[in-house]
Parts: sequence; structure tokens; C-alpha cells
Amino acid sequence: MNKSELIDAIAAKTELSKVASGKALDAVIETIVQAVAKGDGVSLVGFGSFKSAARAAREGKNPKTGEKIKIPATTVPKFSAGATFKATVAAAKTKKKK
Repeated sequence: MNKSELIDAIAAKTELSKVASGKALDAVIETIVQAVAKGDGVSLVGFGSFKSAARAAREGKNPKTGEKIKIPATTVPKFSAGATFKATVAAAKTKKKK
């Protein structure tokens, strides 16, 4: 599912227009990104949590030349799925196998 398909699904479930659904989705995404960029976590019970995490500096390898390179420390976004989300995905996979 891509963004436009997600907007269509939101519009169908909420009876909002596609334009209003798109604006709402954009607002949610923008709010989550800004909060995580500030260092705050965003927790949506049952769905999951977004947070920032520090990644330490490390040594890597250039795949073309095999030369060792230094990868600097950075901060990256992380998502942890909630229990309800995990259970729903696991149940869907089980049904497909039958």
C-alpha cells in the first residue's frame, strides 16, 4: 500500500474527503517527525512507538574496494511495534498458511 492508497482507505473508513484525509495524514506524519527530531517519543497504544536512538561510530568496509572506512556516530529514528499490532500481523500470517 502506498500513500495514495492509504489516503483512499482513510477516506473510506472516516467518510472524509480524500483531500481532508490527505491533509490529516500529512499532519500526523509531520507531527511525529517533528516530535522525534526534538528527541521526544511518540507512543500510539496498540500500534507502536516512535523514538530517536543514538548510533555509535563504527568501522565499515567499502564493498567495491574492501577499504576500511569510519562511519560517524548519528541519531536515527526507531519504530517499535505494539503488542496488538504484532498479534494482528502474526494472526494474519497464520491464516494465510492454512
